[in-house]
Amino acid sequence: MSHFLDHAATTPMRRAAREAWLEATGRLATGEWGNPSSLHAGGRAARAAVEDARERIAAALGAHPTEVIFTAGATEANNLAIKGWFWGAGGEPAAIITTAVEHHSALDPGRWLAREQRARLSEVGTGPDARISTEDVATMLDEVLDSGDGMRALISVQWVNNETGAIQPLTDVVALAQAMGVPVHSDAAQAVAHLRVDFASSGLTTMAVSAHKVGGPVGTGALLARRDARLAPVEHGGGQERRLRSGTVDVAGAIAFAAALEETVAARDAERTRLAALRDRLAAGIDAAIHDVHITAPADPDAWAPHIVHAIIPGAPSEALLFLLDQAGIEASSGSACTAGVVDASHVALAMGYDAVRAAQTLRLSLGHTSTDADVDAVLAVLPDAVAKARASVGG
Repeated sequence: MSHFLDHAATTPMRRAAREAWLEATGRLATGEWGNPSSLHAGGRAARAAVEDARERIAAALGAHPTEVIFTAGATEANNLAIKGWFWGAGGEPAAIITTAVEHHSALDPGRWLAREQRARLSEVGTGPDARISTEDVATMLDEVLDSGDGMRALISVQWVNNETGAIQPLTDVVALAQAMGVPVHSDAAQAVAHLRVDFASSGLTTMAVSAHKVGGPVGTGALLARRDARLAPVEHGGGQERRLRSGTVDVAGAIAFAAALEETVAARDAERTRLAALRDRLAAGIDAAIHDVHITAPADPDAWAPHIVHAIIPGAPSEALLFLLDQAGIEASSGSACTAGVVDASHVALAMGYDAVRAAQTLRLSLGHTSTDADVDAVLAVLPDAVAKARASVGG
């Protein structure tokens, strides 16, 4: 029997989402529904279903329906927010302030724009808990706005770190930015299932969300963008989504996303308490059982998302440890799953101050709606032996 502890990578589809997806797919497969951009009856029926899903997603996230732009996932949404903002500047000098611990789908667009489009990029470092300092953001923003170049700025800060579970001080960052008239984007893929996320009250200009992180289907997500957001499309075509995103909307994906999100939000408070208890027991058990381990949790428990335990395990290479855990029936990861299946030194651990060796000795165990005490028990039962073997494989 296997135990799944990789919910931060993807979480199993919820039954409500699966049933909604199957019903919608059946209607599309039989021709009852058509292309939602078509004007005939089948197209209108599909369009009505998409708009209903849009309204449900907006209600669950505290947004207006027109602010929900369907995408193929949070990766596309992050790219649309960051590149779209830069190209929406219309050639004006533009600077992006982000963090060194962002998910690659939010970090790499800025790096590419700096390299290829001459954007000014500033990356805020973190402490050993992967949290940024609002003061550091303020310093970088002052440098940009005081440069005398008439430069526009965007701040991009993830809500919850996908490797460590650190919750960033987003409220403080937004307050700082609003005082200076600067828009803020946030990758909220890891936040929606576990924290109260209300787009309207957040003060964000744009926000990326993902269906498969809340029990919806892979390949569906959304960018929430305020109606006054100054964005340009990243790709061109039919302009189906507010003329910012082209391509036929995934009807079944949108409907299943809405179903998963509604169920997630309804259970979120209770689930946060339940998962935090599992997380704490898992972290304490690892700390007691593994010599020299470092659980990279923020000192403030309110700054730690309830679903992630991240550890540096000296002497135990991530690749070897993950293989041994997999052989023992434990499905885990070393960090982000969106890196082409390659286990490299974690850029998050590097930004936290670890050297390249330690940054390649990470383990992420993440919990979700299917997690139980049995999953925690299983990990704690096999991890000491797996670590010992991983260390022995390199002479540790």
